[in-house]
Amino acid sequence: MGRDQELRKQILELVALYHKEKFTAKGFEPTHDLVHYAGRVFDEKELQNLVDASLDFYLTANRYAEAFEADFAAYLDLDNALLVNSGSSANLVAVTALTSPKLGERRLKPGDEVLTVAAAFPTTVAPLLQNGLVPVFVDVNLGDYTAIPERLADAVGPKTKAIVMAHTMGVPFQLDKVMELSKGHDLWLIEDNCDALGSRYDGRLTGGFGHLATFSFYPAHHITMGEGGCVATNDEDLARTARSVRDWGRDCYCAGGENNTCGKRFGQQFGTLPYGYDHKYVYSHVGYNLKVTDMQAAIGCAQLEKLPLFIAKRKENFKKLTTILKPYEDRLILPVATPHSDPAWFGFVITVRRDAGFSRNDLTRFLEANRIETRNLFSGNLLRHPAFTDCHHRIAGDLANTDTIMNQTFFIGVYPGLDDERLEYVGDVFQRFMAGERLQA
Repeated sequence: MGRDQELRKQILELVALYHKEKFTAKGFEPTHDLVHYAGRVFDEKELQNLVDASLDFYLTANRYAEAFEADFAAYLDLDNALLVNSGSSANLVAVTALTSPKLGERRLKPGDEVLTVAAAFPTTVAPLLQNGLVPVFVDVNLGDYTAIPERLADAVGPKTKAIVMAHTMGVPFQLDKVMELSKGHDLWLIEDNCDALGSRYDGRLTGGFGHLATFSFYPAHHITMGEGGCVATNDEDLARTARSVRDWGRDCYCAGGENNTCGKRFGQQFGTLPYGYDHKYVYSHVGYNLKVTDMQAAIGCAQLEKLPLFIAKRKENFKKLTTILKPYEDRLILPVATPHSDPAWFGFVITVRRDAGFSRNDLTRFLEANRIETRNLFSGNLLRHPAFTDCHHRIAGDLANTDTIMNQTFFIGVYPGLDDERLEYVGDVFQRFMAGERLQA
């Protein structure tokens, strides 16, 4: 072992000691500790990988990124996984890939319609508008918060070319009906799987049904890189196009630091460029630079090993919260899975019933005052927000449930950092509220 490797080994051993000193979990003190809605869960391995990657000082994507992409694709049982810098960027890359001229008559063009929902995180819909597409919004169910399949079918029109939707809060939308619709009308399908890593439908992992799938590795999600995301697909042509969109729009598919993978670097004709123009600098798409760093990927590699445990803990916490809150079903709509699905729950979604005798804000203010974090269900109704009010869109039917979500729905955490002591405290606070305790005006 060389001197540099000896020093690296010593550094990583010290990192493990640092983690133990700095991050060892302390007991829960309900008088001042928060019960978070989500958060990072890690051990010394993530820190060691991060430091190990930094010692290479490669900075851009390198060995850890390659390892993560290979392992993540294998986990999904898909051929291609492309790391990007966020789940939002993953959505942008996936939608933009479907506008590629390389798709011929199937490419999405400005003015084409895309079925989606307004009870969504904004960056599921934003790439549609950024590419000149027209979102067609349908209402969702209360309880599972996914698109009503009959509304989707009724929304298909002559300009409809794609479906882009999330498995909201980890709950798979009804994929049997959506896939039937997609195939029957020759519609592209993008699964926004950012909330649903590890969820299953009919025994299969979500993210493997559509033409493309997207993932987020933000700290609130099932695994984290801090910032980070991924696009996955079994379609080699779509993968190459998505990679081009991610990597400045270039036509060349050489990995970083490689040259002439195709063997024709100086022997091709592109557009009106001179024959033999260097393929590494030929651009076939209007693209971006949305790559991830190797240090982020290094964290992801350690997190991916923990994913089965994380999923199991989310399911366990969800089950416990269901038991705790079931006595209040007369006032609260508790979350449910869609038929045939097995969610890797992102959060525990609650809708306050209209006749509950209190409002969502009454309840969430009480929870927050008692240090239990809450979050609204993302945008509520995206069309009520200033950025989307005047966007070109179509509504199929009404959005009555979506407006209910905007006014009456929120969620609390199920993430693996929550233990029995914290969940019991959540139950105690809910019990106090349901017994009539309120904040002083």
